[in-house]
Amino acid sequence: MEADINLQTKIAALLESYPELEDKLIELSPVFAKLRNPVLRKTVAKVTSIQQAAAIAGISAPLLVIELRKAAGFTVSESNLNQSDHVGIEPQPSWFDKNNISLYYDARPVIDAGRSPMQEILNLASKLEGGEILHFTTPFKPMPILDILKAKGFEVWSDDENNYIINLKS
Repeated sequence: MEADINLQTKIAALLESYPELEDKLIELSPVFAKLRNPVLRKTVAKVTSIQQAAAIAGISAPLLVIELRKAAGFTVSESNLNQSDHVGIEPQPSWFDKNNISLYYDARPVIDAGRSPMQEILNLASKLEGGEILHFTTPFKPMPILDILKAKGFEVWSDDENNYIINLKS
């Protein structure tokens, strides 16, 4: 039985069921070339949905689903596309004050070494106290991490494509 492809499908599950779609992902966005890294494939790809991957790549989530479904030989249906895309960069929030940045973390060397920075970022965020801010840098939009932080009650803002600011809601 073939696995469905929708916004909630995890990238690792997608590539396990349809390994030929790796090339299609890379064709749609060079960001997906990182999926060739076995460590990222076993870690980040397991928790990243197609919707989150689309946000990371800066492409439309519905378009990504449509392209993947076509490439896998599915009939394209709008019924699987009922969730909205994540929004892009937003204006500076009122809670942001660069003087309140208490922690900085650059995840790029960790990712370049083939490891996931998720646990380290979550650990640093857990150390924040009222009003303190964590500023971290990644080479792509880390949607799974941002979604977890939001679910844990953090406010998240990006001042550009690679820098993310989080604040514990007061």
